[in-house]
This record gives sequence, C-alpha cells and structure tokens, in this order.
Amino acid sequence: MSAFGELADRYVRVLSAFLYGTIDEEVYVCQPPGFENTSYPDRVYKLKKALYGLHQAPRAWYDTLSTYLLENGFERGIIDKTLFIKRSKKDTLLVQIYVDDIIFGSTKDQMCRDFEELMHKRFKMSSMGELTFFLGLQVKQQKDGIFISESKYVKDILVKYGLSDSNPASTPMETHKQITADLEGEDVHFHLYTSMIGSLMYLTTSRPDIIFPVCVCARFQVKPKQSHLQAGKRIFKYLREKPRLGLWYPYESTFDLIAYSDSDLGGANMDRKFTSGGCQLLGARLVSWQCKKQTTVSLSTTEVEYIAAASCCSQVLWIQN
Repeated sequence: MSAFGELADRYVRVLSAFLYGTIDEEVYVCQPPGFENTSYPDRVYKLKKALYGLHQAPRAWYDTLSTYLLENGFERGIIDKTLFIKRSKKDTLLVQIYVDDIIFGSTKDQMCRDFEELMHKRFKMSSMGELTFFLGLQVKQQKDGIFISESKYVKDILVKYGLSDSNPASTPMETHKQITADLEGEDVHFHLYTSMIGSLMYLTTSRPDIIFPVCVCARFQVKPKQSHLQAGKRIFKYLREKPRLGLWYPYESTFDLIAYSDSDLGGANMDRKFTSGGCQLLGARLVSWQCKKQTTVSLSTTEVEYIAAASCCSQVLWIQN
C-alpha cells in the first residue's frame, strides 16, 4: 500500500501470464486432442515456453517479468523479492507482484502512467484502475489514508456456515471460561470444524482482534468436540456483531517503528504452556502482529516476558531490514 501522499494505488493484471515464461529444462508434452500431426502420431512436442499446470511455469514467468523490470531501471527488493523499486530524483515508484496481479503506486502520477505504458509494450494486460479489491481484501482509498477490510468475505462465510441470522456476540470468546480438550465431549464433524477454522484463519490477515481465539480453536482440529464447535461459532457471532472492522493506514503519520509484546503464564490449561503475542506499527499504521503458543513451559513470569520480548525483537529486526 502506498504511503506517498494522495496518489491512489493502481492495479493491473497480466493476461495469460504463464505463457510468457521461457523454460530452460527439457519438457515434453503429448499432442493435444484435435491438434495431432497425422504424419507423426507417436511423437511428442518439446516446449519452449511454459504452460499452465506446469511446475516450472510460475518460476519461468517470474524470471521473465523480473528480467524485464531490471532491464528498465528497477531495483529488486532486498528482503521481498517480489517488490520492485524505481527512483527518479525525489520520486519513487513501487511495484508489488503477486503472480499475474500487479499493484503499483508512486509519488508522481506520471511515473504510474509510464509504468503502464512500459508493461503494455511487452505484455498483454488489462488495467483495473484504482485498487479497490485484491485477494479478498477490500481497499478504500481516501484523501487522508487507506482503509482495508474483508467485510464482504465476512458476509460470505456467515452465509456459508448458516450463521448470518445468529445472535451477535460482543466478544470473540468467553472471557471467564477457558476452552479445554473436553475429552468426554461429543464429537463433531471433522471437515466442518476444520473448514470453519480455515476460513477464520484467512480472515486474520485484516482482523487482529480475532487472532487469539482463532489460534486457540485451531489447537483442537484433530479431534474437535461440540464445545470447540460452539467456541468457533462464537467467533462468527462476533463477526456478525462487527463485520466492518479493518485496518486504517493514515497518510499523515510518522514512520517510527513501535513494537509491543505481552504474554500469559500457563494460559493453556492442558500443558501449562504460555501464549505470547506482539504487534508492530509504523507510526499509527499496524503492519504486523503475532500470536503463538510457545513450545516450552516457563517457570516464572520473568522468563515468559523475556521470551515474548525476544520474539517481538526478532520481528522488529526483520522489518528494519
């Protein structure tokens, strides 16, 4: 997402992207039905370019695209290899690649137009205009910032699991009742429970408010019980109460890196392991968050906090890079 002022991020999609990739390995395919060579019916074709479904296709497409960008003045990101940067005096153009979808934004509108022209010269593309929807994320660009949410996805999963008319809940989990293994409880349909938890885990990309209860419910996917299903449904009921929450990224904010960490002591009642969490912000922009049950049992609150802080620091160092 752009933090460069009032210029909107834009979005383009490369049509038949994998067909642009050239492969170096020797790959052969059978003659497709309807295109057989009657003179040589037993022969096969040797591929020069990638096809959809080929294991080499994504890598071949990325090599073709990255080579083209690097030849035209772009720099590849040091950490994120799908991020490309182009600088011109005081202006900057950022290009983020996700397979055949490309998001780009700049401090200067002319650089965006030049990039679109550059891509059209080499690839057949469709310009999607201002970025409003990407990989399930709804992006609302305003004069003072960008709001990201998944309210449409929330509505879809509520309908999918028959909870669109359920009674709303004010919190995603009960505050005074822990979720236990419930070994004597009634078994529930394995695929239903894992499907519900998987849907919720995808939603945590824009909803840090549900990451802890989702992580707790995810621990019981092997043998889910009725009590676990009810805990999962409570998260859906909370989403029905607050379907439009999301992330706000204001333009006018500092880029100071701020981090927080916290943990409980023996919060998991089955093995007495603790859960640590943390979040990192650039000014007022939340950019990363974590929630994890640790692999060891700590003997003091001091040890718990040190481990949580160390985990948070490692994330900070990664962001600084």
